[in-house]
Amino acid sequence: MAKFLFFLLKSIAYGLALAFVLMLFFPSFNYLPTPLFGSNDAGKEETVSSYAKAVRRAAPAVVNVYTRSTLIDPRSLRPRTIERQELGSGVVMSAQGYILTNYHVVYGADHIEIALQDGRWLEAVLIGQDELTDLAVLYVQAENLPVIPQDTALDPQVGDVVLAIGNPLNLGQTITQGIISANGNTGLSSRGYIDFMRMDAAINRGNSGGALVNSNGTLVGINAAAFQLESQDIQGIFFAIPYQLALNVMQKLIKHGKVTRSHLGVSGDAVVNAAGDKLISSGQPLYGLSITAINDNGPAAEAGLQTGDIILAIDERRFDTVQQALNMIAETAPNTSLTLTINRSGQQLTINAVTRELRR
Repeated sequence: MAKFLFFLLKSIAYGLALAFVLMLFFPSFNYLPTPLFGSNDAGKEETVSSYAKAVRRAAPAVVNVYTRSTLIDPRSLRPRTIERQELGSGVVMSAQGYILTNYHVVYGADHIEIALQDGRWLEAVLIGQDELTDLAVLYVQAENLPVIPQDTALDPQVGDVVLAIGNPLNLGQTITQGIISANGNTGLSSRGYIDFMRMDAAINRGNSGGALVNSNGTLVGINAAAFQLESQDIQGIFFAIPYQLALNVMQKLIKHGKVTRSHLGVSGDAVVNAAGDKLISSGQPLYGLSITAINDNGPAAEAGLQTGDIILAIDERRFDTVQQALNMIAETAPNTSLTLTINRSGQQLTINAVTRELRR
């Protein structure tokens, strides 16, 4: 028995000595055994991807828009009026009570009401509308309005995650998620849906005029429409008006009641050299805008511009894209003289052309 106790104590002593040496020379060594069952992290909460913070920041500023209008029933043999009700969404843009929505949501409306997410119902006044960008500005008189987060320096990128917030089918506020697939034109030369931002966050009836926000809850655009073709079921292509364009249009509607655009009456192609070879890749540097058509009796025709002329600069300012050149013209006040630097058959010239207001 004494031998057994001596052997046991000797073994314990050797074990303690070995443990002391390990702790002394290998302090980072993991001495805790791995449990046979379960995990040491069983009580810890897993990290999950969530946009809850973004929704909390943006959602209160997205309102429901309800409109009523009276019109003559075209199906009736006798004149008979009917009341039409429409549904959409809107975005509170300022604490002063200005709300952005779509032109097609409020067009022809006799009465407009908005419903805030806090339960308030307010009567809205139409300040102005712009059919080309499908935008309209409403005004409500109220205090403590929730305002959508905005960043005028925001530069959305293709591939950014976005959330569409609105009131589809009057089911209540709903959020859908997608990514940006095309940035869209942020200038006043925008031609409607063809130049809008494209993304795949679902938009249904009632979403129109709602907010498109990024993963931080900052406004990226105003939801507009889904791409549709008759007899074709197309999914995953939706449009939004870029924030910078929407803000520009809103400011003009508040100040002037309308949006004024200028034009020269030309159309053209992007070219990469003086020979007029078309630009076919975004990696190619732009040489200029080659004029392919001139409107009869338009400003360009009166100035003496010709098809085949290549516009190199506008008021001595170069442009990187054709869209940028068109925006420079569109955003110039009507009846303004612009100095155009052009290449005509290898000769560089300057021609003055007076802009004219674009009328639809």
